[in-house]
Amino acid sequence: MLDRYATTLLRPPVAATARLLVRAGFGANSITLLGFVIGMAAAVAIALQAWLAGAALILLSRLCDALDGAVARQTQPTDAGGFLDIALDFLFYASIPLAFAIAHPTANALAAAVLLTAFMGTASSFLAFAAFAAKRGLASLVWPDKSLFFLGGLTEASETIALFLAMCLWPAYFAPLALGFSFLCAITTGTRIWWGWRSFQ
Repeated sequence: MLDRYATTLLRPPVAATARLLVRAGFGANSITLLGFVIGMAAAVAIALQAWLAGAALILLSRLCDALDGAVARQTQPTDAGGFLDIALDFLFYASIPLAFAIAHPTANALAAAVLLTAFMGTASSFLAFAAFAAKRGLASLVWPDKSLFFLGGLTEASETIALFLAMCLWPAYFAPLALGFSFLCAITTGTRIWWGWRSFQ
């Protein structure tokens, strides 16, 4: 829901930083891989209950996620790079609830399982729509520079990162935060399924 506004706000500084990285010889795929490694480090920090370190690493990882696309657009975007980006993104998003479950299994495991199931709903509806949109040659007018058809919703990347940061700042409230966000994810999944059904009929 907020991704469009966050992208508009961050585009100028991200593009400027990407230009510096291109001049320094960094490629989009290397930035994607670096962001994933940092994201996994965030999960490890959270599992070890180093909450603030986890939050900082999450922000750094998502900065890399913004920069890899900007670098690709200033050089040569490829399907391989787009595939790598989206696949590693979903692994990152799944790792954070798992890390909280490892940190406090008794208090967090059930809520983490519910949240991961909700993530499965948003991810599957997102990717299924993108696959059939590509088959029909559809393109997003809102996100024309994305590697695949980007179908929005109530819970997008911006909201998910805000959730993860809130969980790191207030880890004792992981369960209610996870369950509340799972409800919002269910709305996103439902609306995507409805929209996909209507679009492809």
